[in-house]
Amino acid sequence: MSDKKNFETLAIRTQSERTQFSEHSVPLYLTSGFVFEDSEEMRASFAEEKQRDLYSRYSNPNTNEFIEKVCLMEGAEDGFAFSSGMAAIFSTFGALLSAGDHVVSCSSVFGATHGLFTKYFPKWNINCSYFDVKDVASIESLIQPTTKFIYAETPTNPGVDVLDLEVLSKIAKKHGILLIIDNCFATPYLQQPIKFGADLVIHSATKLMDGQGRVMGGVTVGKKELIREIYLFSRLTGPCMSPFNAWILSKSLETLSVRADRHCDNALKLATFLESHPKVKWVKYPFLKSHPQYEIAKKQMKLGGSIVAFEVEGGVAGGKKFFDNIKMCSLSANLGDTRTIVTHPASTTHAKVEAEVKLAVGITDGMVRCSLGLEHIDDIIADIQQALEA
Repeated sequence: MSDKKNFETLAIRTQSERTQFSEHSVPLYLTSGFVFEDSEEMRASFAEEKQRDLYSRYSNPNTNEFIEKVCLMEGAEDGFAFSSGMAAIFSTFGALLSAGDHVVSCSSVFGATHGLFTKYFPKWNINCSYFDVKDVASIESLIQPTTKFIYAETPTNPGVDVLDLEVLSKIAKKHGILLIIDNCFATPYLQQPIKFGADLVIHSATKLMDGQGRVMGGVTVGKKELIREIYLFSRLTGPCMSPFNAWILSKSLETLSVRADRHCDNALKLATFLESHPKVKWVKYPFLKSHPQYEIAKKQMKLGGSIVAFEVEGGVAGGKKFFDNIKMCSLSANLGDTRTIVTHPASTTHAKVEAEVKLAVGITDGMVRCSLGLEHIDDIIADIQQALEA
């Protein structure tokens, strides 16, 4: 399907080979193993002389289809699918890092990723240095002889800061290290980091890729030789995506562009409304002109994404009052759902991050992360407004 150039066509028409039943929609392959014609085919398959599915922990027609779609969307050579976004992050790091290695990461990362860097990697003599999103120039001073890669989210979670992918790529290439980007907030519909020089791209497919809060999944795509290492690590450690989830997610990708357009339209309208509200201290959304990295966002993103970050007046008390008065929107730690979700990062997704680190990346006590859903924008704004003014 690589001859189909448009994103929407790739998302819909990339499918596994039809079976003898000539189905129009790809079936579920709920099988743990696959059979072989004879001993020689079995030997050759396990020796990788013949490319075929062996065991669903390694590959499966449903996961293969999902991976192929993401690779085509991102412009990647290969990929591997995982049971969750964090499984993708840990397995990617685990495959590429050894004791004594060093990582340079943006300080504004998901709380669980921060936990890997601070709690578990030091046990294996793997260390991390953080750079501030507002001080990308400091990256070069942090690079050591043992630095293996630069890692960043853009837009970041939860502060929706935007990093210049071209700048990061130039620094990585200058020092002969890898660039790994978490593209979860943008999805490949809004941003393709490989076009700007990233070596690997990671997604939590649980979010906008699924888009309906149904299943969990993760995927890493990028250079073939790097994915090979990730595949071998994952084949042994077993964090693979289930065929059922892959089937759901592949179907979800068919509507990603349509959903993302509506998510982004709603997000920009809510952000614009919040900018003028007297009980909101600040608002951050990549496609607001007031966003500090607005020009960078416009350069590398098609639209601004589904996440709006803002701070309500009154600190902890103001935040508690706001969340307790929400009526329609959901209070949840998830994002990228059809339903609008409001989250308090300081007490949920980033609760275990050190207080000084939270403040350094802009996670204040009154900060709200709003994941815009697909409801009518008037109803979303009405609920946010009444919670602010209650």
